[in-house]
Amino acid sequence: MTHNPSTRSPGLLLAAIATALTFASGHAQDASASGETVKLDTMVVSATRTPVSLAHLASAASVVTAADLYARQQSDLLSIFGTQPGMPSATTGQPGGVTSLFTRGSNSNHTLFLVDGIRLNDANTEYFNFLSGSTLGANERVEIVRGPQSTLHGGEALGGVIAIEQVRGDGPNSGFTTIEGGSFSTVQAAASIQGESGPNAYSFSLAAGRTDNDRPNSEFERGNFALRFDHEINERVRIGATLRGYQGLYQSPGDRFTNDPNNTEKERIGLATVFAEFEPNEDWSLHAILGFQHRKLVSDNPAPNPPYGSPGNNEHNTTKRTVFDVQATWSRLDQHRITFGTTAERSATRNTGFGNIDEAQSLIAFFLQDEITLHDGLYLTLGLRNDDHDTFGNAATGRAALAWVVQPNRLKLRTSYGTAFRSPSFLDLYGVNAFYVGNPNLKPEKAKGWDVGTDLTLADNLGSLSVTWFDTRFDNLINYDFGVFPSTVRNIGEARTYGMETTLRLNISGTTHFEIAHTWLEAEDQTANLRLLRRPRHTIGADLRHDFSRRFTLGTGATWVIDREDVDAATFGRTDAENYFLLRIYAAWHLRNDLDLRLRVENALDEKFEAVNGFPSPGAAVYGGVSWRF
Repeated sequence: MTHNPSTRSPGLLLAAIATALTFASGHAQDASASGETVKLDTMVVSATRTPVSLAHLASAASVVTAADLYARQQSDLLSIFGTQPGMPSATTGQPGGVTSLFTRGSNSNHTLFLVDGIRLNDANTEYFNFLSGSTLGANERVEIVRGPQSTLHGGEALGGVIAIEQVRGDGPNSGFTTIEGGSFSTVQAAASIQGESGPNAYSFSLAAGRTDNDRPNSEFERGNFALRFDHEINERVRIGATLRGYQGLYQSPGDRFTNDPNNTEKERIGLATVFAEFEPNEDWSLHAILGFQHRKLVSDNPAPNPPYGSPGNNEHNTTKRTVFDVQATWSRLDQHRITFGTTAERSATRNTGFGNIDEAQSLIAFFLQDEITLHDGLYLTLGLRNDDHDTFGNAATGRAALAWVVQPNRLKLRTSYGTAFRSPSFLDLYGVNAFYVGNPNLKPEKAKGWDVGTDLTLADNLGSLSVTWFDTRFDNLINYDFGVFPSTVRNIGEARTYGMETTLRLNISGTTHFEIAHTWLEAEDQTANLRLLRRPRHTIGADLRHDFSRRFTLGTGATWVIDREDVDAATFGRTDAENYFLLRIYAAWHLRNDLDLRLRVENALDEKFEAVNGFPSPGAAVYGGVSWRF
């Protein structure tokens, strides 16, 4: 049984923080900050489709690099969200399990994943297995933009956008490699290399690993790679291409009542793009991208009557997507930067195991945006979009955002309002197996949301503070109905999510770095007067790291999830899910400037918890490894 941490965990966390801060203040050393605090001149693209400095951006946004994860010894994409506000997540037990992400309380499929500029979301799933399997390569970065973003990015951006980009190679050839092993027979390794020569640049990342996990019949194997090539034809024309692949093999035992030894799933994702950039003069720029995505999920269970899935089958679920996107930017006028363009997309799915589904959807969209400098320090962004869906018709969305830089490099006030639209997915309409059937009578989801916040940079590069209030209302929200068998989805007439996001980052005396994020979230089905499931009212993520010298680093991280409701795994009725508190400890010995020994302990208190009711999560685990830069 999961124990309630409320009597001890907060005290442990506060004591650890207080002790470390006291220690750090008495042992300050002259050293530069590690860059934990995102600089205001950091450029963000996904929020406006054009490079914009965080100092002028009106959206609530974050930038995470591979260096950030390396410093905190976090190994997969899912770990990014632990110290990000407004990003609660839940995984069915072990690494590799079904993973849901509830950005600002929205559904998991309301977060748009852009990978190298192309939508990765799968129309046959609402979850992201790859989040707990894929690693962020040393040449990659992640942009997170919260709030409705459909005006620029279309459907599935009701809650926000997560953009993953393989960065262009830069400078002389360099590389990085790491290998790690530990509890549950876990072994994983990663390597990357990048560089440029004349007009050509390249970057490549590769990672692989396996684990038995700490539960019988839950083996997980995965591998992923990312490749980018750039060529500069002349100072006006640049072309390039990216290629990515992910493969995961999941042994899925089911909930704690099942422990099915036969059920396995194999997932393959491939994504390729070609792109071109043309700048005929200082006033105009043109960017075009053609992308292809292929995903195949094979579910195999030879048992005649399995607890999940269809009996005795080998299901093949395949999704293909082709996207063409072109945008132009005109900045002739001093106070305006106008971006406009079009997106054409076609998706097709085939499920050979259930219903013999063979369907396709297509859409074409047009968008227009004006970034206006109203006054020195006052920036307004206006945007419009129209989507023409071949099944659900036309949908218009809009967005307005205002940023006021009260004090340059110190204080910014911001607010935004946006509308969003999402048509039902293949999963929503047609289902996936005999236990989850689709609903062909669904209506498209609509949302409108606003936020207001402030970003404060503390004096002397001490750190930063960000606070955001958000409020989003949904019409026809598509939600699971667990009260019927087989389970399905239905439209909720009205739903609302609102709350506050707070992030504090501190660089204390140059050698101690502290980061904490808190999300207070209310997520309501206003039609039935019920809470939306698996959305915690409070989520706290913290990380504290101290460099004792140039040779040794010690850190600790904590995650605290409080007050949520879930579905009882036995009765399928509503139940209060227990709180849980996770503590991690990590250390690094810097043997040379290019060689590190690393050690980490996950779930150091051996918390017995279930992020999703009925699916036990791993207990305490120890991992060690070595990293080399060249």
